[in-house]
Amino acid sequence: MNKRTLTIAIIALLLVGLTVMKLLSNKSAVEKKIYIHDMEAAVLVEDVSPQMHTFESAFSFLGTFEPVRQNTIGSDAQGKIIRLSIEEGDRVTQGQVIAKIDDEMLQLQLENAEVSLEGQKNDDNRYSNLAKDNAVSGMQIEKTKLGVRSAEIQKKQIQKQLRSTNITAPFSGVITKKLVDLGSVIGAGSPLVEITDISSLKLTVNVPERDILKFKLNQVVQAKVDIYNNRVFEGKVTNISVVADKSHNFKVQITVKNSQQELLAGMYASVSLLNNQSVTALAIPRKALVGSLKNPQVYVIQNGKAILTSFNAGTSDGEFIEVVNGLTKTDRIVVKGQVNLQDKSNVKKK
Repeated sequence: MNKRTLTIAIIALLLVGLTVMKLLSNKSAVEKKIYIHDMEAAVLVEDVSPQMHTFESAFSFLGTFEPVRQNTIGSDAQGKIIRLSIEEGDRVTQGQVIAKIDDEMLQLQLENAEVSLEGQKNDDNRYSNLAKDNAVSGMQIEKTKLGVRSAEIQKKQIQKQLRSTNITAPFSGVITKKLVDLGSVIGAGSPLVEITDISSLKLTVNVPERDILKFKLNQVVQAKVDIYNNRVFEGKVTNISVVADKSHNFKVQITVKNSQQELLAGMYASVSLLNNQSVTALAIPRKALVGSLKNPQVYVIQNGKAILTSFNAGTSDGEFIEVVNGLTKTDRIVVKGQVNLQDKSNVKKK
């Protein structure tokens, strides 16, 4: 190796070394700028204990709106989707074609079936004429008539398969999920879209045993919706469970008309009833609630940690929720700071 080659090699190594050092320096600087949340850091919270609260003569039961109908629509046919006329969020009407499957081979099968049927009918006519002169056996005539019936059935089967290549909406609603794309090859039974009907909504509330007799089928009740500042929507009791859960709560279903579609599935609401006597029970502030009303949960402080705890809710008056079971008077419930918490997060009290 001559002197010039050696010099070039040394310079190249120096450049590579400087580049590596620069990259490492940049990486270190970037890492210092990245904020990494300290999972062990204690979150500042406010807490209270459940207390006895008197629910006056007018009280309510909490629930969440659900669609009156929500189905995943599948295909009876198989093949390639050659037309897809919907997107998520589109409104569809009952009977509207939402997808078309390639039916070219079925059309050819139908033509073949029609030719076969025509041939069977011609044979039947010929043998029927020959039978008048006793020139053919009764067994042969019976076979041709059965052949005609078999060909007719085969034709009907293909026609049904052809109709199945047009996938239509079974009811009016909104496309909430699109599970295939144009050109997808699907099999029989493959899901294509999810349709949700919110022209009416179901509001299901859990009613304690002591209050269940206040509800009757077809009873008109008032549903107050949180997001509309407790605006009242009229509903009708359409189902009352005949079996209580382990907490002696009964599910009552109220159907609320939603012709203007102001209400959306998942919104909170409460059903108000008048009662001839007040009820005093263990309760927590409603602001302590996390999760959905179908599965009410709160954070309970235990040994400096916030433990996500489920409980059974009963009556509500807007500010307080009755605790049927799952919590005790001695528990400490987080009422402020829940947004920063996860199960078993470290906490400190204000």
